[in-house]
Amino acid sequence: MSNSIYVAAPEGLTGKSMVAVGMIEALTRTVSSVGVFRPVVRSGRQDEILQILVSQPGITQTYEEAVGVTYAEVHADADAALHVLVEKYAAIKEKYESVVILGSDYTETTSPTELTFNARVAANLSAPVILVVSGRNRTPEEIRSAAEGGLAEFQAHHAKVIAVIANRVSSLDRASSDEVDPAELDAVRAELAKLAGVVTAALPADRLLAAPRLRAQFEAVDANLVLGNPELLDRESQDILVAAMTLPNVLRRLTPESTIIMPGDRSDMLPGLLLAHASGSFPQLAGIILLGGYEIPDTIARLISSIHNELPIGMTHLGTFTAADKMFRLEGAMTSSSRKVEVARRLFSEHVDVPALLRALQVHRSEVMTPLMFEHQLQDIARNDRQTIVMPESTDDRILESADILLRRGVANLILLGDAQAIKLRATHLGLGLLGVQVVNPNDPELVEKFAGEYARLRAHKGVTVEQAREKLKDLSYFGTMMVHLGMADGMVSGAINTTANTIRPSLEFMKTKLGVNVVSGSFLMCMPDRVVVYADCAVNPDPTAEQLADIAISSAETAVAFGIEPRVAMLSYSTGTSGTGADVDKVRAATEIVRERRPDLALEGPIQFDAAVDAAVARTKLPDSKVAGRATVFIFPDLNTGNNTYKAVQRSSGAVAIGPVLQGLKRAVNDLSRGALVEDIVNTVAITAIQAQAEPRGEDA
Repeated sequence: MSNSIYVAAPEGLTGKSMVAVGMIEALTRTVSSVGVFRPVVRSGRQDEILQILVSQPGITQTYEEAVGVTYAEVHADADAALHVLVEKYAAIKEKYESVVILGSDYTETTSPTELTFNARVAANLSAPVILVVSGRNRTPEEIRSAAEGGLAEFQAHHAKVIAVIANRVSSLDRASSDEVDPAELDAVRAELAKLAGVVTAALPADRLLAAPRLRAQFEAVDANLVLGNPELLDRESQDILVAAMTLPNVLRRLTPESTIIMPGDRSDMLPGLLLAHASGSFPQLAGIILLGGYEIPDTIARLISSIHNELPIGMTHLGTFTAADKMFRLEGAMTSSSRKVEVARRLFSEHVDVPALLRALQVHRSEVMTPLMFEHQLQDIARNDRQTIVMPESTDDRILESADILLRRGVANLILLGDAQAIKLRATHLGLGLLGVQVVNPNDPELVEKFAGEYARLRAHKGVTVEQAREKLKDLSYFGTMMVHLGMADGMVSGAINTTANTIRPSLEFMKTKLGVNVVSGSFLMCMPDRVVVYADCAVNPDPTAEQLADIAISSAETAVAFGIEPRVAMLSYSTGTSGTGADVDKVRAATEIVRERRPDLALEGPIQFDAAVDAAVARTKLPDSKVAGRATVFIFPDLNTGNNTYKAVQRSSGAVAIGPVLQGLKRAVNDLSRGALVEDIVNTVAITAIQAQAEPRGEDA
């Protein structure tokens, strides 16, 4: 039976699409298949919100498959339209374990009529309702009153409301109406808690979600682009500053991704604003609009031509008041960019009690674990206890792109190593915000001296001097690892440019391995179509000894536990049980006995062939009494050649997603990237590193 949820609102502009996106993510990491349905869309054009919903990860429907009826059909015959909706929904419900239904938008009918129709649709689809009300510029009491009105309408038409969410809650102070004090948000939560029998939540307004694109601002004031990169016109503008003051006062008031509007005859301020934008010391701007139609003087144009600039600069004939009035009225849809969608997901997960909501919806976690479900769960676990991860390779565009995604999703706090201005310029060129990223200059004299002194101390037994240590720290893998060692970061991800050896070497030199572990190894989280298993060692040790193989098995079992996988360990060989002989199988047999002695609690089998480890029918023949055979989740290969080739063969032949390598055995969380890593691979590796760091003590004495 399908677990459907109907996301509806008693009014327009509540941001309910944000709640729908959040529910899709919550369900995607809980059940094996999720569908979407949009009962009513505008006539004559595609619905932008539905386009966003069907493009979400895990949604396999086409736009046409998710559409119900148009407003015109509802106006012509509401009862007939309702029959069509029930039929279309029934077809969707048969295909998916859960369905997210997004109610209409109050664009072509009066609100009372439309609310009634949404209530009738929800009742006829037998779909419980999440009611979303606007919290914008309302007191807590006004928000509860709006919710009660909506609840009454749905209840009158026999639709069950299981949750009420106040969205876009903002301060009553209109000067800061796009922000909310935590105490005000708590007051709204307390007021909504008075509603009996429903899950309640309050989501704060977010400046980015309502931000218009710079292009829309240019069009609103009829501005022409005179300087800068036209591609950057499609970035959001999060604020507007009227620069009718001296440069020092303007600089003090700059906010991230703001549009500066200024009199055209004050173009003498342009060099200072462009330098501030490029410096890395001031917030990154969205653009500048010159008012009054004044041309930039030749002398100023010549001066700013020496500054590398991609910031869009426009010119309009409008005056200050008219231009400002038009621009302040603009608002961008939540669905207008992918980064807005990412922020919407993060806010939903941070402010809604998702487990309580799923319990109210009676959604039970699927026994199937798809790759997408696992990736969502990784990021959710990381987000719940956010760690700080250092990424040394900021000159690689993939690192910048992944950092932007990670920051928007709230997966981790990030430190990039490099020159702040260079990183900022490259991020601007790529259209990335990188809001909240910390940039550390690896040439900072104070840090270099501190790190060199510590490295020399740790390597004194090898005769390393401070001078030699300074030279070592020019390698950013050493610099980043030292930050982790000293507790300035919780983990490090490197390898997009550097080799695996270069990534691991600093850790082995001065952070060492965990207590009781003598070898570093590399496992892969292999996401099969219906489950996730661990393969090791597939990355580090060419020919491990029996003792090392035992270490690898124990580390891999701990990795499985860290990522929610019940460890059932198969020590792989070309022989099962006692049937074979030879040096290779004897090594695996010895390693198995060492693991049994050190970890008698582990479900373990070895030596065992791969088919006996994965196939229940083969297991019944070869090892009928084994708790591992036929259902292994941790596969330990006897050597690197076997492990590396097997994981790649499985990945390529079965379509499995291989996440890793996950470095095991190190004292702190450090992970290596493949030099061919995709952006999504980097995102997953950072999430993995953050989860590993959650379980580790922090600081140099850890």
